[in-house]
Amino acid sequence: METAWKDWFRLSRPLFHSVGILPFILGLALSWRLGNPINWPVFLLGLLAAVLIMLGTYYAGEAYDIREDTTTWSGGRNPFSGGSGIVVMGRITPRHVKRASLAALFAAILLGIFLQFGLKTGPWTLPLGLTGAIAGYYYSTPPLRWVKRGIGELIIGFCFGWLPVATAFYLQTGSLHPLILWLSIPLGCTIFNVILLNEFPDYNGDRKAGKKNLVVRLGLDPAAQIYGVVTVLAWTFLMVGLFFGVPLCLAILATPLYLMGGKIYLELRRRAYRESSVLKRLCGFNLAINLGTTALMILCAVLCL
Repeated sequence: METAWKDWFRLSRPLFHSVGILPFILGLALSWRLGNPINWPVFLLGLLAAVLIMLGTYYAGEAYDIREDTTTWSGGRNPFSGGSGIVVMGRITPRHVKRASLAALFAAILLGIFLQFGLKTGPWTLPLGLTGAIAGYYYSTPPLRWVKRGIGELIIGFCFGWLPVATAFYLQTGSLHPLILWLSIPLGCTIFNVILLNEFPDYNGDRKAGKKNLVVRLGLDPAAQIYGVVTVLAWTFLMVGLFFGVPLCLAILATPLYLMGGKIYLELRRRAYRESSVLKRLCGFNLAINLGTTALMILCAVLCL
């Protein structure tokens, strides 16, 4: 029994929940600093629903990416790619994982219904939640399977950028604020780059399995160029956001993170992705850019707005 729980815990990939939890906290921090009292039951239930949607998304990815994940694992796994390996190793069957995915999403929908109609959080509560659930579930699940259509990275940028920030803010206030957009665009760019770079170690497995994500469609070198462009866009939108209420302290503190992104781009340009140990390190730094950006946004929202 203990082994089974460990397998499910590993399958849930708890580290990667942080990319959704921190933006949700950012939405709460923005709401509070703009003069709205915190409704803790609403926040906690909303956060639980967000975690359940992420669980449903991650489980679906594990269940429907077996072919490419098997190839990735057979060639040496990168911790940031190839899934958890639990399904690939046969420790949990795809059928059970698919059921768990649907159960998590169903529970999230029930929470959304309670939030909207029981706690009166507003008419956009369910549409916002369903947007995340549908976009996340069909990232890997047929027949839509966004990941093979060349738009999966953009959808993830939206779902882990604007959507959690806006949803958390909306649940507290029943409204939205323009500042959400100017913070979520740089945030969405950083998570886009996380997904993009994490596709590098999966390149061979994804190509053989016909998983036509951006890296497979473009090739490794053009994808490296895209990484650089998106890094510049993230920093540029952050600077432009200064004219729309983004705190100056955030622009100053976040600049070293985007310089790190520039360093990663230069490493990719020299084709460092061919060295598995270097690519693993770059993926780790890249995730730190996303998490660091969100953490600084929360800090500056609390202290500088």
